[in-house]
Amino acid sequence: METYKRVAVKVGSNVLTRGDGTLDVTRMSALTDQMVALRRSGIEVILISSGAVASGRSELGTGLKLDDVSSRQLYSAVGQAKLINRYYDLFRGYGIACGQVLTTKDNFGSRNLYLNQKNCISTMLAAGVVPIINENDAVSVTELMFTDNDELSGLIATMMDAEALVILSNIDGIYDGDPSQPGSKVIRRVEPQTSLEGYVQSGKSQFGRGGMLTKSNIARKVAAEGVEVIIANGKRDDILPSLLLPAREREAMVCTRFVPNEKTPSSVKRWIAHSESFAKGILHLNAGAVEALSGPQATSLLPVGIVSVEGAFGEGDIVRLAAPDGRQVGVGLVTADSETVAASAGKHGGRPVVHYDYMYLDL
Repeated sequence: METYKRVAVKVGSNVLTRGDGTLDVTRMSALTDQMVALRRSGIEVILISSGAVASGRSELGTGLKLDDVSSRQLYSAVGQAKLINRYYDLFRGYGIACGQVLTTKDNFGSRNLYLNQKNCISTMLAAGVVPIINENDAVSVTELMFTDNDELSGLIATMMDAEALVILSNIDGIYDGDPSQPGSKVIRRVEPQTSLEGYVQSGKSQFGRGGMLTKSNIARKVAAEGVEVIIANGKRDDILPSLLLPAREREAMVCTRFVPNEKTPSSVKRWIAHSESFAKGILHLNAGAVEALSGPQATSLLPVGIVSVEGAFGEGDIVRLAAPDGRQVGVGLVTADSETVAASAGKHGGRPVVHYDYMYLDL
């Protein structure tokens, strides 16, 4: 892509914090300068920023005797205020307004909440305001938390129809070996069919919850939905403008680029694709149904293709679709509750249990 109209930029905790865990205001200032430069070139920027917990920890210290959940809630509540105030002052220096959007995983599980959130961010962009998004860690609990802000950034990028998602970490991208070992090189380009098995390590970052394995998985999923994903080093000078230059110049910047799928699903399908963690049940399909769904023709799931129903769900809930061997083949929005679906399973006739327009397949 030669030019971008809208990009999402995710800045990780290891980019925004120093070695001692304190907030790196100099780096924040540099990244703000770069985002302003992108805006002046006509690119809308949506910022997904980590750093609240680390910021709060550096403000309050680590001497408090709290459990993991309580300490995270406290540090994020204090740190988020500190973080957004820094951004506010930095952007205001350029005469640009920024706004805070704190979200939780639940806001992506409901279609209405999802659309309300999208409308809020769209309104901010239309008004020339830079949206700064973070998970609301102060009210999130473990089972309802995002894996990390990489997951959140992927959801935001697809929801807001961004052309690119830039994930800034503290290394240059995905390596073909241990990054600390001589001879290891950054994998510069990942096509949809490229296998990264054996390359990606599962270690987590020092201050964040995620790691390169999470980034790789999110990047693949987002790229499959038509968004270019770039993993790069946020501590490099002028990194954002360098990544978003015309293609012939961009190749010089060391990073990992995930090539987007040319066929993009509808906005509803993209929402469903990222809603599998909210699934209320599982529909176990027979081999004939799996074969029909994987064919070239658009096919809805009918009762006759269902072997059994697992879990309790209502009409309009998200469910997983499972093949006879147990592997997940997709997710979708059901048209009836679990009791109704179970009663009709295996029978001919009846309306679709999951309509094709509200189904995302992993086939």
